[in-house]
Amino acid sequence: MLLNVSILNLSRVVFEGQAGRVVVSGEEGVFEILPFHKRIMSRLITGEVVVDQQSIPIRRGVIKADQNTVTIIIEEK
Repeated sequence: MLLNVSILNLSRVVFEGQAGRVVVSGEEGVFEILPFHKRIMSRLITGEVVVDQQSIPIRRGVIKADQNTVTIIIEEK
């Protein structure tokens, strides 16, 4: 099972596709989203979003994960 991942900024779609994992920098630390992850919504801090092996540097953002769908809205560096 894979995650359906959408990463957006205010003007374009940065990434859209399936992935095995997503790693982000939340306010409480770095955490990983895997298939069947518990529902979560969190603010993101400066760092990077890693989708499988692809890294996207961010200034800040928000993430929502629910039923193997991950949506991330970011402000890029």
